Amino acid sequence: MATSLKLPPQLKSRVVTAAKGAGKSPHAFMVEAIEQQVAQVERRQRFIEEALAAEREALETGKGFNADEVHEAMAARAQGGRTQRLKARPWRK
Repeated sequence: MATSLKLPPQLKSRVVTAAKGAGKSPHAFMVEAIEQQVAQVERRQRFIEEALAAEREALETGKGFNADEVHEAMAARAQGGRTQRLKARPWRK
């Protein structure tokens, strides 16, 4: 699919300079930049969808994880330690 992209002169000049610095044609540089931006938006959307699904699951089951335990486990793993698998527990009263 052919698409025409009108760039302001200053931006076009910056793209040409950046593309040369990256060893790419301006066209290849712009295609890559658009692909990266689309991928970022798609990742963000998946993250939001997963977070909303997790929230629905927590509200439906009434179970969740203790934040302090999660933080401790993450810190231990970041330092190369091993941790026990955390279990969701009821939080509703």
